[in-house]
Amino acid sequence: MKSHGRKSIRATLKPSSLMDETAPLAGVWQARVITLFPAAFPGVLGESLTGRAMKDGLWQLHTHDLREHGLTKHRNVDDTPAGGGAGMVLRADVVGPAIAEAQSHARGRWPILYMSPRGRRFDQAMARDLARCDGVTMLCGRFEGVDERVLEAFGITEVSLGDFVMTGGELAAQAMIDATVRLLPGVLGNAESAVDESHSAGLLEHPQYTKPAEWQGRTIPEVLMSGNHAKIAEWRREMSEKITAERRPDLWARHKGE
Repeated sequence: MKSHGRKSIRATLKPSSLMDETAPLAGVWQARVITLFPAAFPGVLGESLTGRAMKDGLWQLHTHDLREHGLTKHRNVDDTPAGGGAGMVLRADVVGPAIAEAQSHARGRWPILYMSPRGRRFDQAMARDLARCDGVTMLCGRFEGVDERVLEAFGITEVSLGDFVMTGGELAAQAMIDATVRLLPGVLGNAESAVDESHSAGLLEHPQYTKPAEWQGRTIPEVLMSGNHAKIAEWRREMSEKITAERRPDLWARHKGE
């Protein structure tokens, strides 16, 4: 069983307070985020289930300020693209040391992800896989991207939130962390919630209803009020298949093995 309340100990010349809430906890899943905007975190991750789980020591979030590794007195982190072109590119000699610092805390299975619109699309399967890791390091890009040599040197996996471009990777990182943390043991109050929801079985989720039984002339489907759990399960499955086929034909084709 994992211990969620023991601090890991490593040799250091820097004194550490016993009350330091950011000190790594032994056996706890961690997210380490390399960003130019550390103040953007935890953001929404500090609220609701993920926020409560963080306070309870079920997971930890650490940010690494890319600017601290900047060059010259101005802490420059970028330069013009080799070969010309618009925009700026994050330098390898800035990003590299930042990744090395973050990875000095890594243990076990600990991938490095780069938030990139050209990466593999993030999905529920990847969230489940990350939840099985010991932690993850996320690099949030800015400007025109990161020097390719850094990605090659550290074997970094590029991941995309979707087929669109954002100004930076911070929001994408928060979304991916949220999707992963909720799958960690003890985070969801009802573990079954993660089983029946959209994408968990390759299908979109069935419709949900609650009180009142009638609202603006619309009633809850009778089968859900019948108490017949076999019929309810059958209805939910049929509705999941119907909604998936209508809204996500790509998922439906994959589910059918086409």
